[in-house]
Amino acid sequence: MTPMIWPSADGTMERLLARWRAATPGCAHRNHLNNAGSALPHRAVVQATINHLELESEIGGYEAAGRSPGMIQAAYGSIARLLGAKPENVAIVGNGTAGFIQALTCFDLERGDAIVTSRSDYTSNQIQYLALSERLGVRIIHAPDLPEGGIDPGAVREILRSTPVRLVAVSWIPTHAGLVQDVESVGEVCEELGVPFVVDAVQAVGQIPVDVHALRCDYLVGTARKFLRGPRGIGFLYASDRALARGDYPLFVDMRGARWTAPVRFEVAATARRYEDWEFPYALVAGMGAAVDYALAQDVGRCGERAFALGARLRQGLEAMDGVQVLDRGTRRCAVVTAAVAGCTGHDVVAALAAERINAVATLREFAIHDFGPRGVESGVRLSPHYYNTEDEVDAALAVIERTARSARH
Repeated sequence: MTPMIWPSADGTMERLLARWRAATPGCAHRNHLNNAGSALPHRAVVQATINHLELESEIGGYEAAGRSPGMIQAAYGSIARLLGAKPENVAIVGNGTAGFIQALTCFDLERGDAIVTSRSDYTSNQIQYLALSERLGVRIIHAPDLPEGGIDPGAVREILRSTPVRLVAVSWIPTHAGLVQDVESVGEVCEELGVPFVVDAVQAVGQIPVDVHALRCDYLVGTARKFLRGPRGIGFLYASDRALARGDYPLFVDMRGARWTAPVRFEVAATARRYEDWEFPYALVAGMGAAVDYALAQDVGRCGERAFALGARLRQGLEAMDGVQVLDRGTRRCAVVTAAVAGCTGHDVVAALAAERINAVATLREFAIHDFGPRGVESGVRLSPHYYNTEDEVDAALAVIERTARSARH
């Protein structure tokens, strides 16, 4: 087994871990290794959300919003700092997929237009591409992977040089496995050849420090509920100065994002607010702002390093087991860890873990047809530790999986 992560002679790290866990109520009775699904919120996130809901209950929803402009502006500012952006480039959206769709609909796609993406893009994104292909005749080009896994930036360059392409869209970290794709190199190619670039950072934000300028992206989307440890049902979209200057706006722009100025005329907002909806979940925005503030205070890079190390501990333990296949590919692998157990479905393994109060989820072929399909993978288990998890929790999950694998062999 790997040594203790972040040992410190003076106990600094141990005290930090104790503080993180004390402020996370779920840690007292649950081994939560499903942070790639929905992380355990920090107590401050819960309280910020409840406080605004209570205000709405006392004075009314519109009235509570009227009292909270500072909270809303602070949330925009915090998200901007998280991304290395400006507040006017940040929109608050219902979730990562909603933001991704808003970005896609900014492009007036026509029959024959091409979108380049990866073989490991998020399931919902792949379905959106197929819907565009079926309804509009858009061509979807899946760039080849590198031999070790992950989109090949060189292959993207060759595609863009040889084929007219309307946009490139890539999931930084897919949902089905722990691959970290080289989106920075893809962004460099897109900028060089003048093709808009959309990054799905839903699984990356909170694990990896983000600098949208280094990514050279036109759009980036994220969500609160995963490694940011925020509430469910809320996310954000970054729109670059370049995208705003082009006049991009979503196909179905809302009255929050535009003004109706004459019977046959409207004007979109000058900022990224043009991507937002009037139905604005103020309580969830308060929770997301608190989650982002906490992530910034704890240092995303430091916390991500610990999460990655816990993921590596999981993989090392899984790789040592008979009948267990680690499914993660790529030269850089994150805190999302997936494995298949011979003789068991992913749901079987999840049930065995749940019996010991360990949270995990199944990862299925239908989530990753272009990746799992060629490898003959039908299902597996996905575990995703975060910085507030302990080595003992990782080892407890490994012990359950080893027993499950041993039982399946006999």
